[in-house]
Amino acid sequence: MDPIILFFLFGVFAGIVKSPLRLPSQVYDFITLVLLIAIGLKGGVELSKLSFFTLLPQSLSIIAMGFALPFIAYPVLRSLGRFQRADAASIAAHYGSVSVGTFAVAIAYMGANNIDYEEHVALFVVLLEIPAILVGIVLAKGIKQKTNWGKIANEVFLGKGVILLVGGLLIGWVSGPEGVSSIEPLFVDMFKGILALFLLEMGLITSTHLGSLKKYGIFLVCFGIVMPLFSSVVGILIGFMLGLSVGGTAILATLAASASYIAVPAAMRISVPEANPTLSLTASLGITFPFNIVIGIPLYYYWTTYIYKLFA
Repeated sequence: MDPIILFFLFGVFAGIVKSPLRLPSQVYDFITLVLLIAIGLKGGVELSKLSFFTLLPQSLSIIAMGFALPFIAYPVLRSLGRFQRADAASIAAHYGSVSVGTFAVAIAYMGANNIDYEEHVALFVVLLEIPAILVGIVLAKGIKQKTNWGKIANEVFLGKGVILLVGGLLIGWVSGPEGVSSIEPLFVDMFKGILALFLLEMGLITSTHLGSLKKYGIFLVCFGIVMPLFSSVVGILIGFMLGLSVGGTAILATLAASASYIAVPAAMRISVPEANPTLSLTASLGITFPFNIVIGIPLYYYWTTYIYKLFA
């Protein structure tokens, strides 16, 4: 097993046994900043090599997927899970958006196994952050004049995660491979080590949500696993139709299968305050995140290779 996954499992164990181990908040913020910029830089360098006509169909397809997935999750949560409207909309928005941490692990997995992929997939992360939030708000409240869209837009477009990714993309795009080479020791060479520390902290955070499973029952556990499996198939089909490589399609499947625990909770707190954040975070961070990084990513890659062997 990859050491970075073991760091995550170690964090979960330390949290379960109630160890006082925690990364200082300043260190965690620094690690997050470096990871997001590193992902953006790498994607930006690849963007500089692509034409607009290559990016346009891919971008539109990714945005459409971001809009579609919450609409699929919402009726399941309402009818089978019997969640209140606001809670169902909030959880659906989390599962239509993306987890940057899961994306970082997927990149590390591809690198460790020498699997090629389109490195501009970092752009997909940015594109998937936004549509699900808008859908979640509409599902929860409808379109109302009193909705503070300005404040929501500020949270969505200027939130830490999105602005760091976009900034990294732009810097990588403008600088190109030669310009970025001077800062590679921090943002490329140390990427896996920094990711390991990030996953250690994520394991500790995940352990705090495991207790909520006793309260919210088996449905949330099933949804937190089955929904990613379904979404990953959607991602594989879209990647195949777009002509992405096996590695690129597997990463897209991972993005589709992931659930947000940063951008969407912040936006839902502003726009749908009546939604219970414990439900969505328990599902996304307590169930889906560990499932994806331990089992999901290798599984999505296996499914992708199988589909490509059948039809490519």
